Amino acid sequence: MNEHVKNMTPETTDLSRRSFLVGTAATGLVLGYAGLPGIESAAAAPASFEPSVWYAISPDGLVTVTCGKADMGQHIASTMAQIVCEELGAKWSDMRVQLASNDPKFNDPVLGAQITGGSWSTMMNFEAMSRAGAAGRIALTEGAAAAMGVPASELVVRDSMIVHPKSKKQMSFADVVKSGKATKTFTPDELKALKLKTPDQYTMIGVSVPQLDIPSKTNGTAKYGIDVMLPGMVYGAVVTPPVRFGATVKSVDDSAAKKVPGFIKAVTLDDKTATTSGWVVAVAGTYANAKKAAQALKIAYDAGPNAKLSSQSLLDEAKRLQGLEDSGQFFVKDGDPNAAFGTAAKVVEAEYTTSINIHAPLEPMNATAEFKGDILHIYSGNQFATRSGAIAAGAAGIDPKFVVMHQMWLGGGFGRRLDADMMIPAVQAAKAVGKPVKVIYSRENDMTMDFSRPLTYQKVKAGVDGDGKLVAISHDVVSAWPTARWGIPDFLTPSVDKKGPLDSFTVNGADFFYTVPNHYVRAIKNELAHNATPSGQLRSVAPGWTFWAVESMIDEIAAATGKDPAQFRISLLDGAGKNDGGAQRLRNTLLAAMGLSGYGTKQLPKGEGMGVACVSSQERATASWTACVAHVAVAPSGEVTVKKLTVATDVGTQVHPDNIRAQVEGAALWGLSLAMYEKATLKDGGIEQTNFDSYTPLRMSQTPEVAVAVIANGEKATGVGEPAVTVVAPAIGNAIYNASGARVRALPITAEAVKASMKA
Repeated sequence: MNEHVKNMTPETTDLSRRSFLVGTAATGLVLGYAGLPGIESAAAAPASFEPSVWYAISPDGLVTVTCGKADMGQHIASTMAQIVCEELGAKWSDMRVQLASNDPKFNDPVLGAQITGGSWSTMMNFEAMSRAGAAGRIALTEGAAAAMGVPASELVVRDSMIVHPKSKKQMSFADVVKSGKATKTFTPDELKALKLKTPDQYTMIGVSVPQLDIPSKTNGTAKYGIDVMLPGMVYGAVVTPPVRFGATVKSVDDSAAKKVPGFIKAVTLDDKTATTSGWVVAVAGTYANAKKAAQALKIAYDAGPNAKLSSQSLLDEAKRLQGLEDSGQFFVKDGDPNAAFGTAAKVVEAEYTTSINIHAPLEPMNATAEFKGDILHIYSGNQFATRSGAIAAGAAGIDPKFVVMHQMWLGGGFGRRLDADMMIPAVQAAKAVGKPVKVIYSRENDMTMDFSRPLTYQKVKAGVDGDGKLVAISHDVVSAWPTARWGIPDFLTPSVDKKGPLDSFTVNGADFFYTVPNHYVRAIKNELAHNATPSGQLRSVAPGWTFWAVESMIDEIAAATGKDPAQFRISLLDGAGKNDGGAQRLRNTLLAAMGLSGYGTKQLPKGEGMGVACVSSQERATASWTACVAHVAVAPSGEVTVKKLTVATDVGTQVHPDNIRAQVEGAALWGLSLAMYEKATLKDGGIEQTNFDSYTPLRMSQTPEVAVAVIANGEKATGVGEPAVTVVAPAIGNAIYNASGARVRALPITAEAVKASMKA
């Protein structure tokens, strides 16, 4: 699927809904930077040397890398700088970072759209940024050779110095830039032909250097979206309807709001992009007064078609759809599972469910909009600049080329800021009042209007032969389709049964690396949930629920055939056919996790157990091989205590070891939180949980020991932000079975469910 991100095609610029959503092509938005007034460029000063659009070297020798990815605490900007630094030969203390705007020059034909998700960033940028660094080193070397009158082949580059050992002559990067001798440019073919370092030559990659963004984030100079201040700026507070989507505003009585000091106007959103529905924004001179005015508004709604829906009704509809033989499209269609079930010695069936889950990043959603003549400036942290700019244009009713995105640091994203809903009230309020407007969501706004992880229902059926060998699996996945909601055809995948495109970001992971000769995966869109709870991508995306089902079912099959679940997995990871290579890497991570945890070698107390799971998240084509052993204790009451999580992950090439470990640890704890604690529910069309008193993520007191083993084997760098999220829940579920005999099939796992299964 990542190829689709890179190959999005241009669209004409009109103000249809398709234009807003599909016109976000990597090369399709001409955002009008050249010759437009009031545009701030991320480029360095004219005297600087800019060997690539992604970095520049100033006359003082400082190297500023522009990061085209959203930095939400995962230090991706610093990672990009580290990759460039390795090939460039710069001194780390000379490196700086900044965030890219939506200037068309950053719509790189190699790197594709400015989207941050899927654990793609390092994986998809490593080679291109390496080549950019190498090109700069060569250009500087040739410039220095010309200035010193020596052959370029005799020069050595290290720590921002270019040295000629024979003559002892040397020049710093700053000297070369000031000399103006660095002029060499490269064609795309020449860049591709550059010889890069091999892993044994690395001096920066694989080193835990100080992260470049930490000083500014600790001294307060780093600017997040919520920090934006503009001259003459006022504030907006949103009023959202009682249902998640589908409501319309019938009337607004602002008589009480007019008594609030500094109240300016109540703006009813007219959102042609259909991102929001039934929203009003109260505008005032301060945020506190904007909130007071919002609370004073009396708004009458038509609640719309989703007003009576609940989580149960969405689940009931999912089960109905799964029962229809002709529903959905096939994502995987290998062999004939139905025939294999007919001759199987044993058939195992199970249903797995997951709840609605909310992102809830620490920094609440916010955006600041300002019109300068015909140009709309948007200040916000977002994960999908090439789509968000078009959404903002749609909200303003202007051509996308007149939108300038100012990317800010993100106080958490996790997929939430792939959406641009926060920009719409800011844009329309700024247009209505003629002033810059900053809109800040309350926590309640964000939770009830989150583009959540969807409620899912999965039916899995497996068959084994007389020798206990797995011969068939059929897997139906029913959910809202978050990526289809974007309206970008290139993000959808043709179904193998030719019934039309499907949202593979709802079924990735179900196309596992186990060898099973007969294997069906059917993706079924729950239209009711799709409309009532517009869903988004939450950290781990589909593998967060598909591997919950797959890895739980593998354990259930092992139990039904009397096999050790870890050894059963190893037997399935034989690398046959299309699983060549990947299965072996996954097998190695499983063995590493087993060894580090002591799985199978310890005599555990009664009521305790270990469980395993191994996954190829995020997607088959962009996998990070990850395994987990969970150690749990189960009380007679059904209460589960997770004592330890042991995670092993194969990252290929590790850029920053400490950061990788931090990402894996954080992902594992996020997976634990989703597995045990987080649940949102829909009632009467609205999300019931409005703050952290009712939506309860993992608390520090509930945090177990986390042990991490990182396998760095010099292969292509993979992503680490999400895969460990996906492996934890099934490992815990399988550990609960081994500790108590209770089989849990719904997330989050509750004491009530565990106790009920123990009794059964």
